[in-house]
Amino acid sequence: MAFQLPDLPYAHDALAAKGMSAETLEYHHDLHHNAYVTNGNAAIAGTEWEGKSLEEIIVGTYNKTAVAQNGIFNNISQLWNHNQFWEMMGPGSSAMPGELEKALVESFGSVDEFKSQFSAAGAGQFGSGWCWLVKDTDGGLKVTKTENGVNPLCFGQTALLGCDVWEHSYYIDFRNKRPAYLTNFLDNLVNWENVASRL
Repeated sequence: MAFQLPDLPYAHDALAAKGMSAETLEYHHDLHHNAYVTNGNAAIAGTEWEGKSLEEIIVGTYNKTAVAQNGIFNNISQLWNHNQFWEMMGPGSSAMPGELEKALVESFGSVDEFKSQFSAAGAGQFGSGWCWLVKDTDGGLKVTKTENGVNPLCFGQTALLGCDVWEHSYYIDFRNKRPAYLTNFLDNLVNWENVASRL
């Protein structure tokens, strides 16, 4: 069965008061995310990957030695990334659960230091990509950044929080101010209960 574009878990204008406008969500979800669905389905049609899960396709088509990934990987990984991204944000107030706060303090020294490292990773990602909070293969938490559509699944890591730093994610609301977008993401948009559920 072909992959489908999931509905947003909230209305297009639900994040507007928190710094992500309805216009951004209309472009980002309805156009960009949908393009990954359409192009991903077309790319896997008639191949060995048809009928496989997103995760199986991502791990199976990622080439760690390649400078540029193949079309199947690029579209399917971005489809998966965006499926997670919308769930990692929310319109309501979101207090950080104690278990997550404890894990962040153990790994980074403080929540503020985690936020500083996460923002620095996103701001420092050259060109398009993502920054992540991941649970690494040793069980510890770390901040990473990836180019284009590459994600933590490629490295056997669990994605706890990801932020899209492709320009279409922030240019309408923040123009070229990526650091301001990242600060707003952490301070206003993250659904910390969702992040904690991924531990």
